[in-house]
Amino acid sequence: MSMFCYQCEQSAAPGGCTVQGVCGKTAPVANLQDELTAALVGLARALDVKGQTKEGVDYLMRGLFMCVTNVNFSEDRVQEFIDEVNAYHAKIDSAAQNFDWEQLWKGEEDIVSLRSTLLLGMRGMAAYAWHAARLGFHDADVDAWFVKGLVEMAKDHSAEEWLGLLMEFGEINLKCMAVLDKANTETYGTPVPTTVPLTVEPGPFIVVTGHDLHDLNQLLEQTDGKGVNIYTHGEMLPCHAYPELKKHPQLKGNFGTAWQNQQKEFVDVPGAFLFTTNCIMPPKENYRANIFTTDMVGFDGCAHVEEKADGTKDFSAVIERAIELGGYKEAQEFTGINGGHEVTTGFGHGTVLGIADKVIDAVKAGAIKHFFLVGGCDGAKVGRNYYTEFVKQTPDDTVVLTLACGKFRFNDLNIGEIGGIPRILDMGQCNDAYSAIQVAVALAGAFECDVNDLPLTLVLSWYEQKAVCILLTLLALGIRNIYIGPSLPKFFSSNVLNILVEKFQLHPITTPEADMKAILG
Repeated sequence: MSMFCYQCEQSAAPGGCTVQGVCGKTAPVANLQDELTAALVGLARALDVKGQTKEGVDYLMRGLFMCVTNVNFSEDRVQEFIDEVNAYHAKIDSAAQNFDWEQLWKGEEDIVSLRSTLLLGMRGMAAYAWHAARLGFHDADVDAWFVKGLVEMAKDHSAEEWLGLLMEFGEINLKCMAVLDKANTETYGTPVPTTVPLTVEPGPFIVVTGHDLHDLNQLLEQTDGKGVNIYTHGEMLPCHAYPELKKHPQLKGNFGTAWQNQQKEFVDVPGAFLFTTNCIMPPKENYRANIFTTDMVGFDGCAHVEEKADGTKDFSAVIERAIELGGYKEAQEFTGINGGHEVTTGFGHGTVLGIADKVIDAVKAGAIKHFFLVGGCDGAKVGRNYYTEFVKQTPDDTVVLTLACGKFRFNDLNIGEIGGIPRILDMGQCNDAYSAIQVAVALAGAFECDVNDLPLTLVLSWYEQKAVCILLTLLALGIRNIYIGPSLPKFFSSNVLNILVEKFQLHPITTPEADMKAILG
């Protein structure tokens, strides 16, 4: 059976994965995810006609989220969700037709490119919106746009109309990131700068990966006083900075680096692993029995923790597995990829804006001459050491803001401070691009200039669909001269890419040396 998928950065050259995904996704799963997307369009059409419902929007968010790269590899789970969506659709309005899933990737090249970009961006936004929804936070405009976006995606539009939809979507995604920021901080407190060890202590432990703070909090509550330690992995690292999560003494440190290294870092580890959102790779037999998935994540052969009717989850099976494995007999000292033994996080907009006067004074005095935002997704493709080398080459009078799992390329480096301000400031998860935007807007206000006139350059790495929605938000805000890599999306046709380069001065990365020279002169 053939498939077609070009939604992630590592998809097969030249045009995408057509036999099996490089991520490990099979053709049947890929085709079922296309069928699910078509069913979501049908449901959105029904909601558009009959009126939006909370349950209907939840289905749209969860279904789009299920199709994000490295979320769900299970044919049964995807088929079950398709059946649920179709059943709910029939209750709302059986006359509204599903989209023909085989037409998703067919048509004139530029139109398919623009349609794909909108769809993939919505998949990324759905993950953020679902995290906020699980904490009880919604935005009416965001909810409505899931309906609008899916309905419009299945229509014919001119290239100009598609670009208008993409910019409108980018503005909506900013609202989505804002509501998630509000959900996280109002529930768990404003992040504070926190140094996180990379050592694993003796005894039973669980490693939590993904992005979902709500799941981590429930696990922490259920392990209080049980002698089981909790370690974060990947995008969960910033959780150490939230006051309400930090108060649990069993939240000890961070295990491993970015998601793509799990197939070597998880081997022979005597601990349990909980996957809360995307990031799962096909597990090796050596540790498959130690993996538990939850929410939209799924992989055949791995135990799954379902949410109960009251919205809670019972993680006792994960805890029991950790106790059974026993953990390490002695402390294990791990390092980051550059040999560092600890990393620091917690420099969200609340913290950075709290020292805004100090930062502004440093800029005015010439102590800080430039800011770089070096962040985004990590991945396995050769060439991503560009970001490590770029940060190493940043001058001593510059500050590096970072976020998302791309930071694991360099977050254990010690590149010093400027007047007590660390030169590497970890702002959090990928959705915390919102923090970076808030800081940039505040600095522009302080210096009475446009954001594009600030001594600030964005150097981004992308892998999956959350990076797509963030890029569209940055473009919608009018931010120019963004550097992006390690390669350009295959869903950008040459004409669409030319438009983005011409309209927004989007730059594919070259070499750290050449790009640094172009930026700083």
